[in-house]
This record gives sequence, structure tokens and C-alpha cells, in this order.
Amino acid sequence: MASSTAIEQLGEEFVQNPYAVYERLRAEGPVTRAAMPGGSPVWLITRYADARAALADPRLIKDWRKLKPGWTAGQDDLIAALDTHMLNSDPPDHERLRRLVTKAFTPRRVERLRPRVTEITGSLLDAMTGRREVDLLEAFAFPLPITVICELLGIPDHDRDDFRAWTHIVLSHDAAHAEFETAARAMTGYFAALVEDKRAHPADDLVSALIGARDSGDRLTESELLGMIFLLLVAGHETTVNLIGNGTLALLLSPGETARLRADRSLLPGAVEELLRYTNPVNHATFRFTAEPVEIGGTLIPEREAVLVAISSANRDPGRYPSPDRLDVGRDAGGHVAFGHGIHYCLGAPLARMEGEIAFGGLLGRFPSMALAVPPESLRWRPSTLIHGLETLPVRLSP
Repeated sequence: MASSTAIEQLGEEFVQNPYAVYERLRAEGPVTRAAMPGGSPVWLITRYADARAALADPRLIKDWRKLKPGWTAGQDDLIAALDTHMLNSDPPDHERLRRLVTKAFTPRRVERLRPRVTEITGSLLDAMTGRREVDLLEAFAFPLPITVICELLGIPDHDRDDFRAWTHIVLSHDAAHAEFETAARAMTGYFAALVEDKRAHPADDLVSALIGARDSGDRLTESELLGMIFLLLVAGHETTVNLIGNGTLALLLSPGETARLRADRSLLPGAVEELLRYTNPVNHATFRFTAEPVEIGGTLIPEREAVLVAISSANRDPGRYPSPDRLDVGRDAGGHVAFGHGIHYCLGAPLARMEGEIAFGGLLGRFPSMALAVPPESLRWRPSTLIHGLETLPVRLSP
């Protein structure tokens, strides 16, 4: 059994092209000690089989407070609420929190949203029609999912741009501490005010339902309520924003696959799965921690260590997918871990899939001549190791 001592220093190269780094790390070994761009020391799991096993391993816990009771990192209670959600919890709390929102994201319930998602998509495409060039993120990829999740939660239209700014800062690894704290306090302060308003004036939305569950059954603490809203808002749009942005870029750089998809729309559901596998809107799963010494891939990870499962590396593992660095819209991409695996599997996956299918179908149908408006090497990726998303995506809609 090995115990690695070398530390892989991950910097800007990793942010801009994680796949090249992961290809090397997979070849060198399944588990790597690394320092992330923000400085956090972690054990990085890069191969598919090990990643899938680790995502379901109960010895890798999500609630870091179990390892450091009473530790708050100097944060006040309002900011600390951002961490108090089901993605950072373990059984039995995880099951209790997840049950409260599962019904809102069942495939049947999500399918009822299809007409509204189609309507929003159509209106955004209408607004783009007639323009020669747009930033696809600004014009389409962001407003579609943020509108859908805000309508589900009951968040007013005019506040949505604020959430984009706050989220970018909170998810960035290079944001200054003061900048992070300001954004986090603004976000949680907004959520606290929203909860008070919904408590006084309940409506047919998810925030009102969560408040009712807490107030009537005392199943959610106030911090859990704020943390749940934060998680649903961020996870409910970030994955789809980057699926649409990254996926569109991948299609523009693979004209043969785009033509294949345009000619046979029956490929679209499977193509969304392939784009999730190939473009990886989320680079790695959120932090896990070893509750005891854990052996993974022949490497012993000591107790109380941080572990990151590199899902974007697992999805490009040639041991699982032949020619993994090639986009193939006809590939059977089943088993990819873009939405995780195990008890923390993304409950919003049916919604993201449906939004992606409608978005790509609409873009392919409305703008058959769409092309990248800048050299691909000039595009930049957001300074976040968690989120794999472009800063901008300038496209030319007509010749």
C-alpha cells in the first residue's frame, strides 16, 4: 500500500486546461497529494473506478464540523449558514434535508416545467434573432436557468443579476477574503429578508414550502433554511449555465458532430449526456474528509484529510470511455459522474438535462450558421476550481 509524499502544485495552467493535468495525473497514479490554486491541501482522486467508489464511500464524510467541533473559521453565523445544507451533511441529517426538496425535482414534476422552459428559451432566442454577434453566456446560457430556478424558488426577476455577481465571487478561488465576505453577507442577508417576506406572505413556490416545513414541523433550523436556499439557487443554475456554454463551444469546435446532431434530432438526449461527460460543468465534487484512514487505489489517505473527487478527470478516463477526449454525440455516455454518484447525487439532474435538451435544440434550429466569433485560444475560463465555465462566449449568429 502506497503513501504519497510529493505534492502537486496546481495553478493557472490547471484552471485553464484541467484535462491536460488530469491526463498526466491519471497516468502517474490514481491518488495525488495536491495544493489547489487557492492553497488548500487535498488528496485528488482522478481515475473513474476510484472516483465512483469514493463518491459512495461512507468513510469520506461531508460535514467538516465533525472533525473540528465548534470551529467556525472566524465567520459570523450569517455567513456560516451558506455551509449548512445537504451537500455538506451526512446521514441521518442528509436524508432529512433531501426529503424536503426531492418532490420538487422528480422527473415527472420536472417534465411539467417543459412548456415554461420552452417558452423562456423561445423568448431568449427571439431577442437574439437579428443580432449578428452576442455573448452567448449573457444572452442565453445564464438567463435561461436562472429564470427557471428563481421562478421555482419565488425570487423576483429584478434580483437575478445580483445573484450572478455574488455567486461568481463566492465560487472563485482567487477572490479576496473581504470580497468573499461582502458577497456572502449580501447573499445570506438577502435570503434572510426573503424568508421573512415569504413567511408573512406565503406563495406557491419552493421557499414558501421550505418555510412551512420548518415552521410547522421544526425540521429545518434557520441556518439550514438559508443554506438550502443558497444551495438550490447556486446548484440550480450554475451547472446548466456551464453545460450550455461549454457544450455550445464543444459543438462549434466539432462541426462534424454538430451536423450529425442537426440532421438527427433523436440523438439530442444522448448528446446532452455526452456533453455533460465531455465538457464537465463541474470540475470536481465538493470537499470530503476522511473520518478514518481510507485506502483508495492502493494509497492510504490518513484520517482527517481533505479529499477531492475529480469528476471531470473520471469522465475522461480512457479506462472507462474509449477515445475520451473526442466528442461523440452518438456515444453511450451512461455512467458518467457529472452529477456525482451515491447519496449526494445531484437531485436537480432531471431539470438540468431537460433544460440542456431544449436549449441545444433551440440553438441548433434557430441559428444553423452560428460560429465562434473569436479564436478559441483567446477564451478564458473562470477562476474557480469547482466550476468549469467560460468567462465569455462570443458567437456570430449569422454569416
